[in-house]
Amino acid sequence: MDFKDTAEEATFRSEVAAWLANNVPTEKELDGLDYIGRAKLWQKRKYEAGWACIRWPKEHGGRDATAIQQVIWNQEEGRFNVPDSIFGIGHGMCAPTMMSWATEEQCKEHLPSLASGENVWCQLFSEPAGGSDLAALRTRAERDGDDWVINGQKIWTSGAHYSDWGVLVLRTDPSAPKHQGLTYFFIDMRSPGIEIKPIKQISGASNFNEVYFTDVRVSDAQRLGAVGQGWQVSLTTLMNERASIGGGGGACNFDSVFDLANKVTLNDQPAIANDNVRSKLADWYCQEAGLRFTGYRSMTALSKGEIPGPENSIGKLVGGPKQQDMASFALDLMEASGAIWDKEMSEAAALFQQTYMGSPGLRIAGGTDEVMANIIAERVLGMPQDMRADKGIPFNEVPTSN
Repeated sequence: MDFKDTAEEATFRSEVAAWLANNVPTEKELDGLDYIGRAKLWQKRKYEAGWACIRWPKEHGGRDATAIQQVIWNQEEGRFNVPDSIFGIGHGMCAPTMMSWATEEQCKEHLPSLASGENVWCQLFSEPAGGSDLAALRTRAERDGDDWVINGQKIWTSGAHYSDWGVLVLRTDPSAPKHQGLTYFFIDMRSPGIEIKPIKQISGASNFNEVYFTDVRVSDAQRLGAVGQGWQVSLTTLMNERASIGGGGGACNFDSVFDLANKVTLNDQPAIANDNVRSKLADWYCQEAGLRFTGYRSMTALSKGEIPGPENSIGKLVGGPKQQDMASFALDLMEASGAIWDKEMSEAAALFQQTYMGSPGLRIAGGTDEVMANIIAERVLGMPQDMRADKGIPFNEVPTSN
């Protein structure tokens, strides 16, 4: 396969690079804004110039770009120091689900404001009793006329505290087997009865949240898919989530660790000269190349109108541990100075410390390593399903500890 730009692609790349060079926000423009304000400023600027969510249809806020044009945009934007995005969940998970399951009117109403950065979306899936086993969720929705009334709790909801809308899956029929009694909705996060409590993380951040629902009403018109079809709709979200988590990206990557190995010394020599260091770097380079090309396969599937498949679990299963291993190795290379977590004093603005503390979450979010391995075994390699004692049993008859 030839990955060199065609003449048309080279022209597009030049156009992207020129626009970025002239429009990336300056420090003066960003001064005084928090991370949310910075992200919204950059997203709005891209949207107004026609560079936001470029693969989306024009009527939804995009520009009908091809899959390879999206790759080119990502590559060129990655060369600049742009504000961190708060729209990954909305753009990468919620929007594809809306495009697949919502009405055209709903897409036209909600997607342009998501593309522009006016609205932020979150994903309300995990619960105290339903994390990796998502179908074990217990938050209930009961029909009341044209509405559904929600009661229960979600947890580990990224960005809920600043989100305007969210997607969520709820149990609507507890007498059905656990995968069959679920229904999927999108909801206004300002709805009466929603209470959001940020969770203090070991990294010092508070991006995850507990979300409580007390008699929250959501219209049946905001249901995606049929009643009882929530698991199938959820798979659309999950496949896109695993594609985004496992794409091999992240600031802590081969390049950043390679640069560090060229700066620090090991046994009175540059660390890059050490055979063991070079061997580690070679392994990570190969892993990142594999993740990148697996991502290209997903982009090809999307360009054909297909939903990303279970192969995206490969990217997450490799990408999560890789980030954790690289950050740990980088801290070891820095020896005692690796214990200092200070953006002003630490190498690479404390990138490796931040990644080391945050990367375990990547191995849980969107499905644990063990869940990913099961998916690959069963749905990619065709191996027999893991034994499930609750298979086919009505959910309200499944034995539980509480």
